[in-house]
Amino acid sequence: MTDTESFLKTARQVVTDEARALGVLAEGLDERFADAVRLILQAKGRLIVSGIGKSGHIGHKIAATLASTGTPAYFVHPAEASHGDLGMVSKDDVVLAISNSGEAPELANLLAFTRRFGIPLIGLSSRPDSTLMKQADVHLLIPALGEACGYGMVPSISTTLTLAMGDALAIALMKYRDFKPEDFRAFHPGGKLGAQLSAVRDLMHGGDALPLVSADTPMSDALIEISQKGFGVVGVTDADGALVGIITDGDLRRHMDGLLNNTAAQVMTANPTTIAPDALAEEAVAIMNARKITSLFVVDPDRPGRAQGLLHIHDCLRVGLG
Repeated sequence: MTDTESFLKTARQVVTDEARALGVLAEGLDERFADAVRLILQAKGRLIVSGIGKSGHIGHKIAATLASTGTPAYFVHPAEASHGDLGMVSKDDVVLAISNSGEAPELANLLAFTRRFGIPLIGLSSRPDSTLMKQADVHLLIPALGEACGYGMVPSISTTLTLAMGDALAIALMKYRDFKPEDFRAFHPGGKLGAQLSAVRDLMHGGDALPLVSADTPMSDALIEISQKGFGVVGVTDADGALVGIITDGDLRRHMDGLLNNTAAQVMTANPTTIAPDALAEEAVAIMNARKITSLFVVDPDRPGRAQGLLHIHDCLRVGLG
C-alpha cells in the first residue's frame, strides 16, 4: 500500500466512524434534549457555557453559535471562574457544563456555585454516572463510542458529537423563536455573511438620487436625467407617480432614429422588473443575473407601483455579492 492509499484509508475511516457516531447520537435523542431546550427558554438571564481542554474549544463555538442565533450566551473558562469570573454568573442564568468524562476537576467550583445558588445546570457528557451528570438538573448524554484514533486518546468522535449536540440546541432554540434571516444579519453585519443577508433597502439609492421622469417628458430631458444620475437608466412614471416603464441603453439604441422627437413613454420598456425593499440583496443579484440586467427599481409595497429606490449591480459587487 502506498503512502497516499494509507493516508486516504485512515481519513475515510475517521470520517466514516464519526458519521456513524452522529447517527447513533440522533437516534438516542429523547425527552432530556427537550427538557434542556425548555430550561434555556425559561431562563431570564443567559446561557453560560463552560468546559476545559477540547471541551472548552467546542464550548466556545457552541456559545458563539447560540449568541448569533438569538440565545444570549457566552463562554466562561472554568479555571478563570475559580478566580473571580463566577461573578459573571447570576441566579437568572442557566449553565451548560461540558466534559466528556464528566470528571474534569476544573469544573468543580462552577458546579458547586450552581448548586449553592440554585442555578439550573445542564450537563453534557458521555458518562451518565459521572460527577457532572449526578449534579446536573438536565442530562445531555452523548454515546460513548471511543475515538477515531482507536486508542481513546485523541478527542475526535466525542468532540464531533458534542459539537453536533450544541448545534442541535442552537437551531432548536432558533426555530422555536422564529429567528429569521433579517434577525441573523443583525448579529452578522460584517463580512460575506453580512453582505448575503443585506436587505435591498440597505444598498439602494433613493431620494434625489433616484432617476425618474414622467411619461410625457421629452427624450432630450430624459437623457439629461440619465446623465446626471449616473446609473445608465431612468424610470418612467405615470400621472399618479407609479412606475410604468424604464429606459435603458438598449431602448436608446432601438430608438436611435428620431430619438429626440419622442417622449419617454414612446421609448421606454413597459412593466419593468422590480423588487421590494425588504427582499435580500442576494435575491436581487439572482434576478439581475437571470435577466441579464444591471439595475432594479425598488417599489414600495405600501404604495403600489411607487418607486422608492434603485439598486445597481455595482452596489452589490461593492459589498461582496455577485
